[in-house]
Amino acid sequence: MNLATVSLAYLRARALSTALNVLLLALGIATITLLLLATSQLEERMQRDARGIDLVVGAKGSPMQIILSSIYQLDVPTGNVSWKQAQELARHRMVKKVIPLALADNYRGHRIVGTNHDYVAHYNARLAQGRLWQAPLEAVLGAEIAAQTGLAMGATFVGAHGMGAGEGEGVMHETHSYRVVGVLAPTGTVVDRVVLTDVASVWAVHADQYDIKDVARVAELMPDDEKELTALLIQYASPLAVAMLPRYINQNSAMQAASPAYETARLFTIIGVGVDVLRAFALVLIIAAGLSVFIALYNALLERRYDLAVMRTLGASPGKLMALMLFEGALLAGIGAALGLALGHVLTEALGYAFKAAKQVAVTGWTWHNSEIWLIVLALAVGVVAALLPAWRAYRTDIAGTLARG
Repeated sequence: MNLATVSLAYLRARALSTALNVLLLALGIATITLLLLATSQLEERMQRDARGIDLVVGAKGSPMQIILSSIYQLDVPTGNVSWKQAQELARHRMVKKVIPLALADNYRGHRIVGTNHDYVAHYNARLAQGRLWQAPLEAVLGAEIAAQTGLAMGATFVGAHGMGAGEGEGVMHETHSYRVVGVLAPTGTVVDRVVLTDVASVWAVHADQYDIKDVARVAELMPDDEKELTALLIQYASPLAVAMLPRYINQNSAMQAASPAYETARLFTIIGVGVDVLRAFALVLIIAAGLSVFIALYNALLERRYDLAVMRTLGASPGKLMALMLFEGALLAGIGAALGLALGHVLTEALGYAFKAAKQVAVTGWTWHNSEIWLIVLALAVGVVAALLPAWRAYRTDIAGTLARG
């Protein structure tokens, strides 16, 4: 007797019940798979974007907002800080390196970030084409932007005022066109999603009131008191700075210091509550699927008592009948697990497309997480446990009594 042949024939005969049991289990596995893939990729990406940045300094406001807007380019800034104060902070003995950021505009929803070449070096970005900017209104495109917009070397474009307005929305800076001088290779970091230029470019675009004709000299001609930055990415000069520098900034300046490590951990704690709720819901689905499989197999046992007794008279051992029921439970669970994993990966990829359309962090479903192996084990365990009682009843089948009752 071939267990697989007999089990498949029986499951096909009850296709609707089989499909519903498999679907219920698959939905639970798919939900956990989606959460596993999405959260692991988001956490890895956010850790990669924040790596090597000890402190972020911005305008007074929410530290979380400062981190999200300055490192991850996901939120609006809390405001601007004085360029003169930033220069003073850069000279502080506890500061090793400062990377300035000036944010104000976007191109088709992609942020235009004024900074210096240290920003590119910090993320180990490499040029795929061209060179880095050397003068105001020269722009370097992140890999994703180059692919999505189709801008090529030498192309020109104008920015729109605001952090996320698309082309045609907000105030378009028609009098100041950027020229593409370089395209970066993919890095898997936030650099892929921004347009990079010089800080002076942001000043030039917004300095019409000073009637500066020579854009190349805007940093020289613009009054120092009017120069502003959005944020500063800081590396500490010594371990002592961890305890002293944030307090010094918060108490002695109009600026706000925010720790990426602390705020990122707090963010994932907040997100984790919702993830845990969804994960618990998925486990409920899996348990419900296990109960459904149990009911289906137990009812099948009652319906097949006569058939099982006949199989015993034809030479099938009690262990063979028990193995048949266990195999059916494992088969249902295995099919549900396979379908659930496939569905989870497809849903994750769909989520990635939604993030991509919203100019957010990239997520892909075409990857594998080692924890998915445990999902397969969990599904098979649910199927086997659900089949234990029916299998034991099949093992103890009373041949004479069952045949006598017909």
